[in-house]
Parts: sequence; C-alpha cells; structure tokens
Amino acid sequence: QVQLVESGGGLVQAGGSLTLSCTASRRILRINSMGWYRQAPGKQRELVAHITSDDVTHYADSVRGRFTISRDNPKVTGFLQMNNLKPDDTAVYYCNADLVPSPSARSREVWGQGTLVTVSS
Repeated sequence: QVQLVESGGGLVQAGGSLTLSCTASRRILRINSMGWYRQAPGKQRELVAHITSDDVTHYADSVRGRFTISRDNPKVTGFLQMNNLKPDDTAVYYCNADLVPSPSARSREVWGQGTLVTVSS
C-alpha cells in the first residue's frame, strides 16, 4: 500500500529556513491535493498549508507570508518552504494527500509519518 514519506526536518535557529518534502513510497499517478499539518507537544494537530488540484493555495494566518506550499510538475512530490522560522513553529510536520496510485485506481487519502522541526531561539 502506498505511503507518504516526509523529509527535510531538523534543528534550525530562529530566522532560518527549511524545506520539507513529501513523496510517495512507490510510483503513483499523481497527487490531487495536499496539505501540511503540524502538531506541537500538548497541542492539537493543525492545518498549516494546503494546495488544491488546481494549485490554489491556502495558509494558516500564523504562517502566511513565511511558508510556501508547492508541488513538482509531475505532481508526485509536495514541498513546504519555511522561511523566517520562529520557536512557535516547532512541531512534528505531517503531509496529507489525496492521491491517485494508478490509472485504474480510485483516489485515496494518505498521511505521512511526520518529520520533526525544531526552531531554537
């Protein structure tokens, strides 16, 4: 069964940048839409950014202007560019996608396992 794999997390100082990537564990046809979520310790998981099948993007107020969600041209990998990071951005970041595994398959929603982003002050 296809899974999503995030990468790019790590430790960064406040004001720094990181780029997260999200790709499928095996070959897929395409990603229809994708969202990046995060969950900080003791808090609920929240939506950070979302991109639709028509490449319309939405951002949480807390990250608008600092984060950018995008996809590659074949629409099989998603990215979250994070600039001017703040300590409050520290969390486990998850990608979630509605993807189509193959031409004969229906689309399905898949979650990644998460990648930790730590921003030091």
